[in-house]
Amino acid sequence: MSKHTALPEAFEPAFVNGLKAIFEEKIPFNRILGLHITELRPDRVTGRIDMQPHLVGTFSQNRLHGGVISAALDAMGGLACMAAIGARHMDTPPEHRLQRFAKLGTIDLRIDYLRPGIGEHFELSAEVLRLGSRVASTRMAFCGADGKLLSVGSGAYIVS
Repeated sequence: MSKHTALPEAFEPAFVNGLKAIFEEKIPFNRILGLHITELRPDRVTGRIDMQPHLVGTFSQNRLHGGVISAALDAMGGLACMAAIGARHMDTPPEHRLQRFAKLGTIDLRIDYLRPGIGEHFELSAEVLRLGSRVASTRMAFCGADGKLLSVGSGAYIVS
């Protein structure tokens, strides 16, 4: 978002609850990943994934599959876009802002795997670097329970 755009400090409960329902319940793949929103702010979103047996990619080390990391970071980048769009249109009712996400889609995604995904749970975060009228650019982080950075990502999303 532009540094000249004043961001609201927080979203109203109707918007937060609606966005959580879309993200956690209406997107089946996010349910499979066990991806949950832990914080939803206009400038930054955070989430969590608990380690589950069906997410393992390397069974001998109980290591998270790289595709899980990639998909989760992609989802978080999209969520950050949703939050930024929601913040940009605070003058409209929450239900109208929630309808804006029908056309949101990933254009480009890059993931750098820095360390193996081993742990009981994982913390994710994402922020929008730039929100244009058609495309948004994001950066994402995937951390272990101890806060150690395991993977990073950047993405571009169509927002119109």
